[in-house]
Amino acid sequence: MLYSFHEMLLMTAAAIAIDWIIGDPKWPTHPVIWIGRLIRILERKLLTGRQSPKQAKAAGIVLALVTLAVSWGVMQVIAAAADWIHPWLGYAVSVWFISTTIAVKGLKDAGMHVYRPLVEGRLDEARKYAGYIVSRDTDQLTPADTARAAVETIAENTVDAFVSPVVFALLGGAPLAMLYRAANTLDSMVGYRNEQYIHFGWCSARTDDALNYIPARIAGLLMSLAALVLPRLSAVNAVKAAAIFARRHPSPNSGIPESAAAGAMGVELGGVNYYFGVASERARMGWKRRELQPDDIKGAIRLLYATSILVWAGALIGWALGL
Repeated sequence: MLYSFHEMLLMTAAAIAIDWIIGDPKWPTHPVIWIGRLIRILERKLLTGRQSPKQAKAAGIVLALVTLAVSWGVMQVIAAAADWIHPWLGYAVSVWFISTTIAVKGLKDAGMHVYRPLVEGRLDEARKYAGYIVSRDTDQLTPADTARAAVETIAENTVDAFVSPVVFALLGGAPLAMLYRAANTLDSMVGYRNEQYIHFGWCSARTDDALNYIPARIAGLLMSLAALVLPRLSAVNAVKAAAIFARRHPSPNSGIPESAAAGAMGVELGGVNYYFGVASERARMGWKRRELQPDDIKGAIRLLYATSILVWAGALIGWALGL
């Protein structure tokens, strides 16, 4: 089963539309749930707690390789079997599975769960929902810092939840998109620099960084273009902020979409976060022309959707032109 780039353009555009409409249902059959279960099973077998750093790193490499191989291979078999039954079933199955690797609606919903209680003055509830999407302490966040947590998450995950899976879907259909989603899930589960995972999760974290490297830079350009068509956003400042501030972020990729969003919206992202009660100064990105407001969460969501619409339209135009 080999699809042409022309076919993958249309399938990816259809998958984006499905995600806009249906989103990311938490069904037991959702691929990410099964990938997460596989990771936990392998972790229990591979991470003994009695390993040297070198042994833990080797075990982590095995974890990453097996998870990626199984995710790609199973998806390849499913897509090929569906295509063998009937080409149209093959298209439908591939479109559906690609849509499960995209999470634009899910990201919007997560942001709105913070936004609604925040604007209604229910700060504790807003903090609770912010805690679902960030790893920092949220129980003492101010309203502005609660909004910042949501805006930073939406901006950063414009890469992970949209641009990267779309790039890999265009390059290799549903199997490669699922391989990317597996790598991203590995990073979210074991890619931490703490005592438990600093060695075991090393390969997973570095793999995620490598796979996101080019998509993150594409995302910066797309977000800047999206800012051109949205009111009260600055495309010029998005480009300038990404060029100036992105390199200050500890991640080789996350600083690009966060800086672009900060510049476009005229706010400063980053600053002091608390992790297990310990203060950590994170890179500050953008120019603080005003204080962050709850409505900036909606602004980040609009930027996310405008970026996805640009890609969707581009894929359809490319398909129509026979690319």
